[in-house]
Amino acid sequence: MRAAALRTPALVALAPELDHNLRAMARALPGARLRPHVKAHKCTALARAQAALGHSAFTCATLREMEGMAAAGLGDDLLLANEVLDARRLGALDARVGVAVDSVETVAAAAAGGVREVLVDVNVGLPRCGCAPQDAARIAEAARRAGLLVRGVMGYEGHAMLVPERARRAELVAESMQRLREAHAVVGGEVVSAGGTGSFDLNAEATEIQAGSYALMDTAYAALGLPFRPALQVQARVISVAPGYAVADCGLKALGMDHGPPAIDGARVLFCSDEHVSFAPELRVRVGDLVRVWPAHVDPTVAYHETLHVVDGEDVLESWPIDLRGW
Repeated sequence: MRAAALRTPALVALAPELDHNLRAMARALPGARLRPHVKAHKCTALARAQAALGHSAFTCATLREMEGMAAAGLGDDLLLANEVLDARRLGALDARVGVAVDSVETVAAAAAGGVREVLVDVNVGLPRCGCAPQDAARIAEAARRAGLLVRGVMGYEGHAMLVPERARRAELVAESMQRLREAHAVVGGEVVSAGGTGSFDLNAEATEIQAGSYALMDTAYAALGLPFRPALQVQARVISVAPGYAVADCGLKALGMDHGPPAIDGARVLFCSDEHVSFAPELRVRVGDLVRVWPAHVDPTVAYHETLHVVDGEDVLESWPIDLRGW
């Protein structure tokens, strides 16, 4: 199939860039040093490509992702890096399952749901989930009293991920890991899980890094100068042309916009509406022309689509279901 035949808007991954990214990360963080986060791509076919390069443990954000990964035979070591209050769906999985806990309530939910392993989730600076470091021992003890195996601790320095200055990003990572070290000292266990694409080479203290966006990348991460190449685009078709601008059929409902507007090579994006992107092209375009739009945030962009088409030039090599969408 030719890429031009895809129904627009179409989510496309550039095969050479995707392969480069997967191999570059496998060299930087081989085997168990990386626990790829599937929330970034929500695609078991892509997860299989990561597993083929030696990564057998995965991070998930939703129950749906956990279930889909287990059903796909990728359940050697799955971590739900999120708190849940009903873990019965997790306990029923034919997989090795762990879940993040940060309170006695989430500990009780894990135990009641049949989950056997947990990581104590620690707030390392991002105002989201996670207990204070000084509360980690209490949470771990509650888990052990409930008969759970406490594998260690996790924390996410998400507030550092997109900081443009590498030195400042490194400072924030170091501060976060100091908090996680304090918690790990009283919790114990072999796992210190942390990090992401923006800190993959700055966080040497974590035993495993939960990076996900590196595989497909986006314009926000590309601005950091990481050794990964933008590999995700949304292919759209020009549907209207006016003096000074054109419109393509790719808008807010096809693009993650929380990290900023998308980009189009050789054009200036004016704005996006529900189903349209208006842009000022440097060269003349005609109704029916195809344009490739670079998203600013991979994760929500992928979640808007049902299929990821892997392309090499103008050829569609494979079409992968985004089969981990939803909850």
